[in-house]
Amino acid sequence: MPSSDEELVTLSQGGDLDSFNQLVLRWERPIYALAYRVIGREEEARDVAQETFLRAFRAIKGFKGQAKFSSWLYRITLNLCRDWIRKERRAPVSQAPEGIDIIELAGEAMPSESIEDLVGRKQLGLAVSKAMAMLPEEQRTAIILKEYHGLTFQEIADLLDCPLSTVKTRLYQGLTVVRKQLASAGVDGAALRR
Repeated sequence: MPSSDEELVTLSQGGDLDSFNQLVLRWERPIYALAYRVIGREEEARDVAQETFLRAFRAIKGFKGQAKFSSWLYRITLNLCRDWIRKERRAPVSQAPEGIDIIELAGEAMPSESIEDLVGRKQLGLAVSKAMAMLPEEQRTAIILKEYHGLTFQEIADLLDCPLSTVKTRLYQGLTVVRKQLASAGVDGAALRR
């Protein structure tokens, strides 16, 4: 049974629906998480994730493998998010939808933590979400790709089709604004390093 994205993509390009379904299962949470972090609305993020995979399915035969499959999916997702933001002319929403733990969504839940730590983590998450919502789209997207999805500076530059120095500048400026916003909200630096 193929396990790498590359193998699954090759099989999908040959018409193997099960292989494409495995790719969807592997990437649905990260793609939804990216869409949610950019848009901030649960239902619209689900729609964007679904549309991402629909477009990927339609275009899989044209995927040349010049970039990683995940980078290709991220690019489709970000383009759909930008289209949604332009169409709606809305800023992303900063609060989490009811019943959704953003940290759990990212796979970072810690089942052994105390109630106090859980409450503090959720409050920190809300403060970070509010600060991120204040950023311009380009800075917010760069931070999301670096800090939440672990992409390298070069991968972000390739994905956003911009120079490496631009990515670094967007990250520096965006993180500076976030730190200032968190400091003014009373969040100390130690809480951010946990």
